[in-house]
Amino acid sequence: MTVSTAARHRPGFADLPGLMARMTGDEKHDHAAESTLDVLWVLYDRVLRISPDTADSPGRDRFLLSKGHGPMAYYAVLAAKGFIDPALLPGFGSFGSPLGHHPDRNLLPGVEISSGSLGHGLPLGVGVALGLRAAGQDAARVFVLIGDGELDEGSNQEAIALAGAVGLDRLHVVVVDNSSSRYGWPGGAERRFVVEGWSAARVSGRDHAALEAAFRQSHPGRPHVVVAVIEPGEG
Repeated sequence: MTVSTAARHRPGFADLPGLMARMTGDEKHDHAAESTLDVLWVLYDRVLRISPDTADSPGRDRFLLSKGHGPMAYYAVLAAKGFIDPALLPGFGSFGSPLGHHPDRNLLPGVEISSGSLGHGLPLGVGVALGLRAAGQDAARVFVLIGDGELDEGSNQEAIALAGAVGLDRLHVVVVDNSSSRYGWPGGAERRFVVEGWSAARVSGRDHAALEAAFRQSHPGRPHVVVAVIEPGEG
C-alpha cells in the first residue's frame, strides 16, 4: 500500500529508530539492519530520484538492496518516505504481512528486487544498468547496497569486472563495511573495485554529509563504489 505524499507529515531521520522499534522478531539481524540505516536515509532523502509517485517511472533511479537479510531499516525508510504505510510495521515477519524477513518486490511498492541470498544484488544491478543503457534511459541511475561479507561471493567478482570493463557509469555501489567479511582485503574493500577500473570513495557510514558527497562524486565513464565504514560498536 502506497501512502500519498500529501496524506501525512513526513518523518525525519530522528523518527527512524521509533519506526524500527515497531518491528520485532528478527533480533538476529538487528545489527545488520542498523548498520545500513544512515546510508539508506541519505540515499532516499538526498540522492535518489524516486518517490511514491514515480516508483514506476521508466526514468527513475533504481535502488537494489542486496543485503536483504535484516531489512528493518529499509522498511523504516520506505515508511518514512511514504512508500509503505507505517501501520504495516508491527506485523513485520508475521503470516500474511507483506513485510517479510527478506523484502519481496511483488508485495512492496518501490522495492526493485527480492533479496536475501547474498551475492545476487550486484550482478542484478549490472544487468539493470545494461538494460537501461540499451533502452536509452541515460538519466536513470542504479544504486546497489551490499555488505562487505558479500564480497566473498564469486558472483560479485564477475559483476565488478564486467561493470568496469564496459564502463557502466550509471552504476553505483555502496559497500556497508562493518568488518563482517571473513578475511578482509589489503587496502580496503574498495581495492576489489579499483583494480577493475572503478571510481571509489571511502567514508564513515554514519557521516551524512560525507556520504552524500561520496554518492555525488563525479566519475565519467566508470562505475562508482562508496565504502561506508561502520566502526565496532556502531552497529
